[in-house]
Amino acid sequence: MAQPSDKRYRVAVWATGGVGRYAIRTIMDRPNLELAGAWVHSEAKDGQDVGVLAGIDPVGVTATRDADALLASGVDCVMYAAPAGPRPAEALADFCRVLSSGTNVVTTSLPGLVYEKGSLSKRFLDPIREATAAGRSSIFSSGIEPGFGCDLFPIALMTMSHKVYAVRGIEITNYSEYPVEWDVRELFGFGQPLDYQGGLKQPGVLRWGWGAAITMVADALGVEFDEIRETCEFLPTPRDLHTACGLIPAGTVGATYAKCIGVVDGEEVVSLEHVDRMADDLAPDWPTGRTGATDGIWRVLIDGEPSFDGEFEVGHRDGESASDHGLLATGMRAVNAIPWVCEAAPGIVDALHLPLTSAIGALHPHRDGVPAF
Repeated sequence: MAQPSDKRYRVAVWATGGVGRYAIRTIMDRPNLELAGAWVHSEAKDGQDVGVLAGIDPVGVTATRDADALLASGVDCVMYAAPAGPRPAEALADFCRVLSSGTNVVTTSLPGLVYEKGSLSKRFLDPIREATAAGRSSIFSSGIEPGFGCDLFPIALMTMSHKVYAVRGIEITNYSEYPVEWDVRELFGFGQPLDYQGGLKQPGVLRWGWGAAITMVADALGVEFDEIRETCEFLPTPRDLHTACGLIPAGTVGATYAKCIGVVDGEEVVSLEHVDRMADDLAPDWPTGRTGATDGIWRVLIDGEPSFDGEFEVGHRDGESASDHGLLATGMRAVNAIPWVCEAAPGIVDALHLPLTSAIGALHPHRDGVPAF
C-alpha cells in the first residue's frame, strides 16, 4: 500500500482528554490532515472551540455532544481517545456506530484490538467486523505498548534473526505522575492491600489486554501458542507516596510486575511484561533499563542467534516528563496511521500488515508549528 501523499483527510477526535488533546494539536500541525470536529462527553465542553480545549489558540472548530451530526459532516476518520477499559460495552457501541456510518477509526483505547487474534472474544469482535462490512470502513488500534514497544519493535529486530529461542518485551514505568485514577488504582492495583485480587490479578485480564500483542509476535514467527499464561506480583511501598492519583499509603501496593506469556512445546517463548513502580527505588531486583533507569523505557530481550538487547526511552532529557512523552507517543501511533487506515481494505487492520506509518509532515527543522507541550 503506497503512501497516499496527495490526499487530505478530515479527522474528528472523540474525547479531548490526555491523548485526545495531543491528537488535536498534531492534526492542526499536519498538511495532510484537517480537523473536522471533536466529540465531547461533558456539557461544559459542548460548543467550546476545540483548540481551546486542547490548550492551543482557537481553531474555529466547535466541540459537540451530537455524534450523529459529527459523523454526518463528512469525516474520513475518527481518532477515538475515550477510555475503553472501564467501559468496554460502551466503547464497543461507539466503535460500531462510527464504523457503520462509513467512517474509519484509529484508537489508542483498546489494547486487545491491536491484533485480531489472541485477546478479544468472537462475541466482541463480530459486531466490529459487521460494522466495518456495513460501512466499508476500517479500524486500527495502537499505542506505545501494545502497538509498538513489545510487539512491532521485537518483530522489527527479528528481521535480523537466524534463530529465535525466546522473546521478552518489557515496559518499565514509574506511574507516580500518571493521573488516570481507574488505571492506577483499579487496574494496576496501586494503593490496594497486597491481597488485592482485582485488576491485573483477575484471570483473563492480562490476556484481554496483551494476548493480541504476543500473538502478533507469534504470527510474525509463523507459530501458534499452545497456551497463554498470566502472572502478576505485588510489592509494598515502605513509606507513604504522594502521587498524581493521591496518597499511596505505606504497606499497600507500590510496585507491580505482570506478565502475559505465550507457550510453545512447554516453553515460555514470547512474553509481554510490565514492571511498574510508584517510586524509582521500589522493587530494586525487578527489571530496569540497561543503565538502571526505571521510567519511560521499553526494553526487548531476544534470546537467539544473534541475541538482542534493545531499548528506547521517551522523555529522556532533563526537565522532560516520561509520562507526558509516553502519552504523546501513544497518540501518535494512531494519528500517524490515519492515511493508511483510510486507504485500507474494510475490516480490522494491524501493524503487522500495514506499511510503516511514517510521520508525514512532522519534520520542522526550524522548530516552528504547533507545539505538543
